[in-house]
Amino acid sequence: MSLLRQGSSYLVIGLVQLVLDWAVFVGATALGMPIVPGNLLGRVAGMVLGFWLNGRYTFARDGTHRLGWARFARFLLLWAVLTTISTLLVTLAAEHLGLRYAWLAKPLVEGGLAAVSFLLMRTLIFR
Repeated sequence: MSLLRQGSSYLVIGLVQLVLDWAVFVGATALGMPIVPGNLLGRVAGMVLGFWLNGRYTFARDGTHRLGWARFARFLLLWAVLTTISTLLVTLAAEHLGLRYAWLAKPLVEGGLAAVSFLLMRTLIFR
């Protein structure tokens, strides 16, 4: 499996995930939902889509998808750790800078976490 092919696919899927995650987060918090549950709601929306697309396309081998409950369990553990970090950083941005800046900070936070996530998914989740 080519690192370039996987990286390109992961980037495209990640951008789709990010837009979905961010849109749900902004929509929920704009409607009055607190930051923490709003971030969790956005991350869950992105997680479901991302696991399926990455297992089906990014990390597929010889046309065979890389999904299943064992991979999903490992993915869920990684997702929980990254979501905790994301939630802490977005909450800090909201507390110190305000909600509108938290909306702007979220894509930056998620982008930074995506690089770490790609390496961990490639080696631990979809191996």
